[in-house]
Amino acid sequence: MRRIAILGSTGSVGTQTIDLITRAGAGSEGADFHVTALTGAQNIALLAQQARALRPDIVVTSDPSRLGDLQDALAGSGLAVAAGADAIREAASRPADIAVNAIVGAAGLVPGLTALEAGATLALANKESLVAAGPLMMRRMHETGGQILPVDSEHSAIYQALTGEDIAAVDRIILTASGGALRDWPLERLQTATVAEAMAHPNWAMGQRITIDSASMFNKALEVIEAREFFGVSPAQIEVIIHRESIIHSMVGFHDGAIMAHLGSPDMRHAIGYALNWPKRAPLPVARLDLAKTARLSFEAPDEARFPALRLAREVMAAGGLSGAVFNAAKEIALDHFIAGSIGFMQMAQLVEATLDRLSSDSGLHNDAATLEDVLAMDHLARVRATELAVGLASGLAG
Repeated sequence: MRRIAILGSTGSVGTQTIDLITRAGAGSEGADFHVTALTGAQNIALLAQQARALRPDIVVTSDPSRLGDLQDALAGSGLAVAAGADAIREAASRPADIAVNAIVGAAGLVPGLTALEAGATLALANKESLVAAGPLMMRRMHETGGQILPVDSEHSAIYQALTGEDIAAVDRIILTASGGALRDWPLERLQTATVAEAMAHPNWAMGQRITIDSASMFNKALEVIEAREFFGVSPAQIEVIIHRESIIHSMVGFHDGAIMAHLGSPDMRHAIGYALNWPKRAPLPVARLDLAKTARLSFEAPDEARFPALRLAREVMAAGGLSGAVFNAAKEIALDHFIAGSIGFMQMAQLVEATLDRLSSDSGLHNDAATLEDVLAMDHLARVRATELAVGLASGLAG
């Protein structure tokens, strides 16, 4: 039996993880998986439902004000309940074979590091960890002798294509992108895109924040930085191409001219299931690809005027240090303000770029040997600056 902690169990990746382990019998006698911890945020009803089904050792909400609600929802269950950031970290530190980190945003950094240090194989869906603190995460993995497995569909595809290969033989990594919900809109119309319009993804069923990030290509920008950190290639070796069908999840090109592509239906359970069962493969309840019905696979270069996040990601990699922490923090603040309606769709990139410019002269930004404390301090500073700058952009939008 494999012990598993699911950090962020009520989100899209968390619920799909639970779908897979429930099908494997988790929560019943003789199951393949035993859940050591479940953590969530505001969706207390779903968190409690998951907990009653899976009987974890501890159930945690990140919001201390919802502790009473969680206790009430689990009254009589006999399950241990806790709340707050410290409780999330304690849950992540419990002995487990696998920790699925599906927490959204920079909030996932500390729990992921904690699980890694506790000896768990880290199944990482929280790409922000590697964007904000990639060198620290990879250094800690090597120091502990641990393992990080990517749960992003793109990075899982690359990881699988590289199995048994020499990274020195890699010529390029090609990240595929659907282009998101607004990929065919005229550039000038993007200025007025609404949250609902950005949420209408043509291929994938995902949470609100990642779906909007797909439309702006900030999600792909994060993945470019993540790929550099995870696979140790140079920024020049990483390409992005729009692939509307979302059938090829990513590709690896080798210096003999060969390209290895990972194909499959657009279902996150491919990547989740691969990480849960690694190093073996297990049968998964995903649609089998019918190539005859697929008909065509299309590719086109992304327009950086439409997707300025891609340019910013390359500037961040060139700057190094803690630029990734600033980029991610500013992106999260920009997304908050877009969802709230205070800035426009294209203003998100403007806000991130302005924050990077504002902090470019900060001496702490150029720290290439950052500690966790350094990363968290820069994350906080970037959020303060981005929030200040957002007020100015919001005033211009209102005017």
